[in-house]
Amino acid sequence: MRSWDWDVVVVGSVNADLVVGVDRRPAPGETVLGSDLATHPGGKGANQAVAAARLGGRAGLVGRVGDDGHGELLRGALAADGVDLAHLLTTPDAPTGVALITVGPDGDNSIIVSPGANARLGPDDVTAARAMIAAASVVSFQLEVPLPAVVAAARVAAEAGGRIVLNLSPPAPVPDELLTRCDPLVVNEHEATYLLGEDRAGDPRALAAALARSGPRSVVVTLGADGVVVADGAAAPVRIPSPRAEAVDTTGAGDAFTAALCLRLARGDPLLDAARYAARAGAAAVRKAGAQSSFPTPDELPPPPADR
Repeated sequence: MRSWDWDVVVVGSVNADLVVGVDRRPAPGETVLGSDLATHPGGKGANQAVAAARLGGRAGLVGRVGDDGHGELLRGALAADGVDLAHLLTTPDAPTGVALITVGPDGDNSIIVSPGANARLGPDDVTAARAMIAAASVVSFQLEVPLPAVVAAARVAAEAGGRIVLNLSPPAPVPDELLTRCDPLVVNEHEATYLLGEDRAGDPRALAAALARSGPRSVVVTLGADGVVVADGAAAPVRIPSPRAEAVDTTGAGDAFTAALCLRLARGDPLLDAARYAARAGAAAVRKAGAQSSFPTPDELPPPPADR
């Protein structure tokens, strides 16, 4: 078996999360008062790299930030968790990306992303990072960076024999070249129905099975507190429960899940076992405010639930 230099390399976004708590979300044209503004390190790419590193993985990140205070904050946070930043580039003509996040009293969030420097990540950056991407057991992608960079990096990973995990967030059309390399494709119910172009709400197993037939090598559909459904190849989809957790803030929980999934796949776990571990990481992440600040270490994971 090949020895990999990296467990997980993430090609993705790096954002400053600007977070305000609200008692309720405003209706169109309405103003509501919120909490003091809190600034946290975030971005789906950075989140997944940090979460994998915090769980003990060797993690690297390919991305872009601006030459500004937010960029400095993010570099410092990533370095503190041991993420390799050799290919985190500074973009002088664009600000660091930001995510505008409102968190309601139930812990659920609404997010608007302004990409900033993330939108400048391109195939040339992938070429510069080729050695790192090719040396990763698992390469993880999201869609907060331009699709040409994602497709180029997936080609590098595939040529090197690495495993490709795509979290289709935010949802957008992707070419068959990318979709057929996903092992797995990770989506929530909204993203799954976007891809299929039809509403199958209430039947997540059927949703996962339909997605599996659409091209990916395997599929994971996340259901929040209701767990996940895994469709691996031609096998019947399997539903995995999530540990019980009192939600304080769901921001970043999906990234914690995906990072843990990637890490356990990199360590050789079968997909079902990796998803069970990842569900524990996602549940742990909702118990604290913020994204990266909520990510668990191995000893902070809740025990696995009994199947139900």
